[in-house]
Amino acid sequence: MKRFNRFLYGFIAGILLPAIFMWIYLSNLYPGYEGFSATLSSLFPSALFAKILLVSIFPNLILTFVFYKSDSFKLATGVLSGAMPYLITSVFTL
Repeated sequence: MKRFNRFLYGFIAGILLPAIFMWIYLSNLYPGYEGFSATLSSLFPSALFAKILLVSIFPNLILTFVFYKSDSFKLATGVLSGAMPYLITSVFTL
């Protein structure tokens, strides 16, 4: 695990994981799902979009905890840094 301890690897995972989790969440649990981009465009101005963004950050927090426990601090920092655009967007959308 030490050879993958790079900030860039964690940042890429931190950017992609919430988007993938949001797609899975919307396609399986959202009742009015018409497609990913159509659903996001209909949800965007509402507070529900911010809440879905906050829920999509949870896998990053779990992954950060796993990386900290395995002493891969650069990976964990990258994952948290990759989650920041989602967090900032959700805070300013509320």
